Amino acid sequence: MRTESGPRGRHSPTVPIDPTEPTASTASTTATEATQSSKPRDSSERSASSAPTAPAVTPRPTARRPFLVPVAALRKRSGGTRHEVRQGVIDGLGAVAVAVPAGSPVVADLTLSSYPGGVMAVGVVSAPWIGECRRCGGPVEGTVAAAVREHYAPTEAARQDEDAYPLDGDELDLEPLARDAVLLDLPLAPLCSEGCLGLCPQCGANRNLVVCACVTSGDPRWSALDGLRRRDPGDGDLA
Repeated sequence: MRTESGPRGRHSPTVPIDPTEPTASTASTTATEATQSSKPRDSSERSASSAPTAPAVTPRPTARRPFLVPVAALRKRSGGTRHEVRQGVIDGLGAVAVAVPAGSPVVADLTLSSYPGGVMAVGVVSAPWIGECRRCGGPVEGTVAAAVREHYAPTEAARQDEDAYPLDGDELDLEPLARDAVLLDLPLAPLCSEGCLGLCPQCGANRNLVVCACVTSGDPRWSALDGLRRRDPGDGDLA
């Protein structure tokens, strides 16, 4: 242990120095470091730390086309066949009083076969539909199951053949075929049942649900025949 003595000529007691206690030089160094650490950072450092972070850009997924079918391998061999079942939502399928519900899938269950210069598609296209009964106006629903037999040809050949769907390269799109099949097979005037009684022409009651007290009058268009029917058969006229 190191000791320090007082000034010469004086009798001062010897004071032991603890090695763990900071000396004056050590305290000065510590204070200098603290002062330097508390100084403001360079302007470039401040701007880099305070600059807002740009949000990460997530790429948008490509639109899914469930009815697009690659047929490159199929077309390599004439007469080759392949079974395809594709389904997806097709917007805008509807007529005056009937339509495919929004979000309901259209299913194309087809067998594709290649022939020189194109592809044949044979099978069934199905979809649910809802509408109004043409007699009583009540809700009615059903399912379209349209049989199809169509062919696809290269784009140039399809322009000259009105019955052919275009074959774009080695891909064919079944959506136009499915759309046409459903629209052509939707019922134009659906019925809730074959025996639907319709509405009362006088009070408008649904005769399928209630029995009204209205008296049905004859059709004025047949009034002339009603007069012949009331004549006496003995007069020689038609009864």
